[in-house]
Amino acid sequence: MALSHRVERIAEQIREELSQMLATEVRDPGVGLVTITRVKVTADLSLARVYWTAMAEGKERKDTAKALDRAAPFLRHLLSQRLTLRRVPEVKFQYDESVVAQDRIERIIQELHAERQEHPELNALVDTPPDVKKDEPPQ
Repeated sequence: MALSHRVERIAEQIREELSQMLATEVRDPGVGLVTITRVKVTADLSLARVYWTAMAEGKERKDTAKALDRAAPFLRHLLSQRLTLRRVPEVKFQYDESVVAQDRIERIIQELHAERQEHPELNALVDTPPDVKKDEPPQ
């Protein structure tokens, strides 16, 4: 249990350091405005999967992914200087699909709310539980 807490703490420290480095020290123009969403580190601290997202779509996102892969060795070197670890994990960047899925779910929910406001006569059908009759008082 203490080991997993340590791994989580290291993952959070790596996330913070990489976010700082991408904002201030990486000069590659292919790395645009990237947000590090989370970092997962293996139990043996050999690999750090860095999940990221960006406002870019399509080709721009692919270019950003390539630029991050190019910058990974440099970022690992900088991490070795900033972290007090005997061996710094290998850094692998992976696009975070969960953010896109969350946005899609949010849009669907907003569409449902808008539809309910457009058709208030249907709200009674949705709001009334099927086992409750309208004529009987609640018990």
